[in-house]
Amino acid sequence: MYDILLTIMLILSVFIIIVIAMQPTKTQSASNAFMGGASQLFGKQKARGFEAVLIKTTVVSLILFFGLAFTLSQVL
Repeated sequence: MYDILLTIMLILSVFIIIVIAMQPTKTQSASNAFMGGASQLFGKQKARGFEAVLIKTTVVSLILFFGLAFTLSQVL
């Protein structure tokens, strides 16, 4: 049982790395450092399409990862 859970955790951790690496960056330019990010405050939009799917996939994967980590700690 422990080996199966450990294998699932390994696969899930690689999947999380891939999903996070696929997400687009939020920085637009170096001017945000000087403006204090005011353009992001007023120009905030809700993620749509592929970006929204990636965000939801990341959240669900991380919840599963931490749940699995907790389960593995209790099995030992």
